[in-house]
Amino acid sequence: QVQLVESGGGEVQPGGSLRLSCAATESILSFTVMAWYRQAPGKQRELVASMTAGGSTDYADSVKGRFIISRNTKNTLYLQMNSLKPDDTAVYYCYTYRGVGYWGQGTQVTVSS
Repeated sequence: QVQLVESGGGEVQPGGSLRLSCAATESILSFTVMAWYRQAPGKQRELVASMTAGGSTDYADSVKGRFIISRNTKNTLYLQMNSLKPDDTAVYYCYTYRGVGYWGQGTQVTVSS
C-alpha cells in the first residue's frame, strides 16, 4: 500500500510563498501521474497541477505562472507556490496514480493578512 505524506503547509501573507512536499513510500518515478489537488471550504476538490512520468506538466488556469510542480529522483513531489492569494487558501492534497489512485492526508494552506 502506497502512502503519501504532505508537509510544508502553513499560514502566509498575500504575496508570500510556500513549498509543499509529498513524500511517497515508493519511488516517485514509478507512478504514471503525480498531482496536487486542493479543496477550499464549501467547494469541490480541484486539480491544481499535474505531472506525468515523462515530466510533462499541466496547471489550473488560476495558478499558471505562480505555482510550479516538480519532483526529485527519489520519492518526493513538490509544489512551489509563489504570489499567493487569499483564494489559494485550501487543504492541499498529493495524488499519485499507478493503475490505482493514492491520496495523501492533506496539508492546510492559509493565505491571510
